[in-house]
Amino acid sequence: MRNIRVGLVSLAIALGTMASSVEGAAPAAAAGPRVLLVGSFHGVHGQYSSVQAAVDAARPGDWILIGPGDYHETDDEGSASSPSAYDLDHGDYGGVVISKSDLHLRGMSRTGVVIDGTKAGAPEACDNAPQWQNFGAIGNLGASAAPVGRNGIVVWKADSVSVENLTVCNFLAGTGDSGNQIWWNGGDDSGKVGLHGYAGSYLTATSTFFGPDGTVANAEATASTYGIFSSNSSGGSWDQIYASNFNDSGSYVGACQRVCNVTISNAWMEYNALGYSGTNSGGAVVIEHSQFDNNKDGLDTNTQIDGDPPAPQNGDCPDNETSPITHTHSCWVVVDDYFHNNNNPNVPEAGSASNGPTGTGMTLSGGKNDTVMDDRFANNGAWGLLLVPYPDENPPVENQSCPKTGGTEVSGFGCVYDPQGDAVVHNTFSNDGFFGNPSNVDFGELTLEGHQIQNCFRDNVDPQGSVPANLEATEAKCGPITKGPNVNSALFAQALCDTGFGACTPADKYPTFTGVVMHPLPKLATMANPCAGVPSNAWCRSGKPV
Repeated sequence: MRNIRVGLVSLAIALGTMASSVEGAAPAAAAGPRVLLVGSFHGVHGQYSSVQAAVDAARPGDWILIGPGDYHETDDEGSASSPSAYDLDHGDYGGVVISKSDLHLRGMSRTGVVIDGTKAGAPEACDNAPQWQNFGAIGNLGASAAPVGRNGIVVWKADSVSVENLTVCNFLAGTGDSGNQIWWNGGDDSGKVGLHGYAGSYLTATSTFFGPDGTVANAEATASTYGIFSSNSSGGSWDQIYASNFNDSGSYVGACQRVCNVTISNAWMEYNALGYSGTNSGGAVVIEHSQFDNNKDGLDTNTQIDGDPPAPQNGDCPDNETSPITHTHSCWVVVDDYFHNNNNPNVPEAGSASNGPTGTGMTLSGGKNDTVMDDRFANNGAWGLLLVPYPDENPPVENQSCPKTGGTEVSGFGCVYDPQGDAVVHNTFSNDGFFGNPSNVDFGELTLEGHQIQNCFRDNVDPQGSVPANLEATEAKCGPITKGPNVNSALFAQALCDTGFGACTPADKYPTFTGVVMHPLPKLATMANPCAGVPSNAWCRSGKPV
């Protein structure tokens, strides 16, 4: 049971009268949206001491403002072992769970409001000491009981929910679908889009902890997995987001049935296995004005037959429309971004994310009809940009088949999807490929099959060139059907080596793992006016903080 607290509201704010409020009691009913206040701001106490208490009391259209503080939220505590309460395999459990549509959750300070996965009583926010980590309730999954981990803020099948201006940290993985800091979840593994409309801005996601007991033993199983995540959701926007220290990716969009309709702007992803990943994410996906650095692989979108169906990853515009950015039928666009220094082998890494090629700014792994334009690639030691097939040896899900989804069965690799129909235009490369291995250049292309849509390369500044050579001359035109595969033996060998799908030779030179290093947060901008757009309340008057 949550604590009950009676607080005094400033009489200067409350129209000269003294008022009290009780934890769990919402503001008096009034026309229009209400504002529920959590914690304190400028000495004025809100009605709630926990974020979840305010979420429980809210109704659609309401605002929830959170004052500066370290909030150890555990909504699922005591219930995770009950399948009727939470579905451990599909992510509808966490520290804060929002299942009501049209709510607005906003912190009053991006750095000062922390939704913290560590145990209550930890001496510091996001404490990295092993004894303060919280691996979630004990759940009975399979043959034995084990901690199930926990997600941070979960928006569960709720439309039009915004989360803004706060930090989420140290929500760790376990045996369930967990370890995600902020997750708009429209129904993981449902094969449907169950959430429409979402927004996140001025969000920070990170973890300070790696190793269940301060060692590396079994560490990946309990590391934080994703930073800012959407699945089975459509119609979103993220702006001014940051994520670091995740063993899969800092940000992720997937399972959106190729109608993702999401724009990611002003993102900064660093110190992750992958800065961004998106399995089978297609339709309108725009990633713009963002920075990806010090990851193992800066950005990796891929096709898989066993995850987040349907395959393939396809950037075709819905309903044969034309993108206002590319002026083609490609609506998956990475534009005006900066990919640099993605050479880090000492990040947490797990699962397929560990196959991201170290030293690569961006990888299109079996991606189809995607556009990379007006971007900068610098100081990525293997390749600035790499277009390669994606091999998937796992069994298909959702009654898919390899050939019917555009893949080819290849002995030893499973279902393989070639990159095809992708456009690489007007990008600038500098000092990429400096590892010096054969085929380490500005950009490379590898396809294993012919009779597919040709990728195209045009108007790029590429001082280190391409592999195969002269791609700008041989594949300048987008759209023709290829006559055969484009296999360069050196690139094939190096891609297998660097991704871990094949063996390296003693002559191959790539950074080697020496131990996971968790990095502190940089200084990040907070929302200039956290009261903007919020109805008047005890903390905000006429759209400005009191």
